[in-house]
Amino acid sequence: MAALAYLVTEACAGCGACLLTCPEHAIRPSGRPGDRPGDRPGDRPGDRPDSRPGASLVVLDSRCTRCGECAEVCPVDAVLEVRA
Repeated sequence: MAALAYLVTEACAGCGACLLTCPEHAIRPSGRPGDRPGDRPGDRPGDRPDSRPGASLVVLDSRCTRCGECAEVCPVDAVLEVRA
């Protein structure tokens, strides 16, 4: 069975609700120096930003515990649970 993961889609409005709710701080803004995966202590080399246009936030797999709180609080349903 494939592992579950969370993905912030292009529908993201950038409100930050998921970012503030995540207990593991696994959600980060994409495209800003200092906020890219790998720029902070605890980030792993395999973490990469989401390259799809329009995605303003990324979920770091190495920190995500798959609790689903991010998807629950998203007002535009832009955080999806996917099979990795």
